[in-house]
Amino acid sequence: MIKNRLKVLRAERNWMQAELAGRLHFSRQAVISIEKHKYLPSLELTFKIAQLFGQPIEQIFYLEGTL
Repeated sequence: MIKNRLKVLRAERNWMQAELAGRLHFSRQAVISIEKHKYLPSLELTFKIAQLFGQPIEQIFYLEGTL
């Protein structure tokens, strides 16, 4: 299963889920689902997330048990 550090990265910046969603031009519900590992974002959105946080994709998204 692919996991992510989105919630941690968002919290480090004191962003609410709605603020992150706005920055990504995506819905708050999608952000919630991604953070809960219930939705795997598209490759395009994954790149946008990595760019927004200034980190490589593999530092944000990873296979369970590898980080």
